[in-house]
Amino acid sequence: MSEGGEAAPDLSGEPGWKAVKPMKRGSFVSGEPEGDRIRMQYYLTEDGRLVAMAWFGPGAIGPPGHAHGGSSAAILDEIMGLVAWNAGHAVVAARLTIDYRKLVPLGIVARVEAEVDRVEGRRVYVAGRLVGPTGEVLVEGEGLYVKIGEERFKQLASEGG
Repeated sequence: MSEGGEAAPDLSGEPGWKAVKPMKRGSFVSGEPEGDRIRMQYYLTEDGRLVAMAWFGPGAIGPPGHAHGGSSAAILDEIMGLVAWNAGHAVVAARLTIDYRKLVPLGIVARVEAEVDRVEGRRVYVAGRLVGPTGEVLVEGEGLYVKIGEERFKQLASEGG
């Protein structure tokens, strides 16, 4: 049970999915596993895709009873960047386009998925979506990520702590 007496959200994946922690340094989006905003669990599917289950708690409120659009955007940015990294591209976000198809109700658990669409030189194009419990696409995103190289990333990490 959570502090408010509510049952913890069920972030279980599908049969055959393996729970993973894709980031060593923690997560801006899912870094509070007991928090009241967003909780996420990442999985590797049987075919090697990185997916997540995400819960939108009361702290993620935007419009009454629904999640703030920034919470959906942050989730999509995180998984799209991770999918690019998982495909071997050390990247940072350069541009995100988010299409809100439907309001995201608070309290739901949604599936979050993404895939690399194409790579053009240093540019990595990724698409992602947030899928509601009944299979409807709630939010879609496209991202342009730019390869910075692992050495540059390590330099940034050492400068930023």
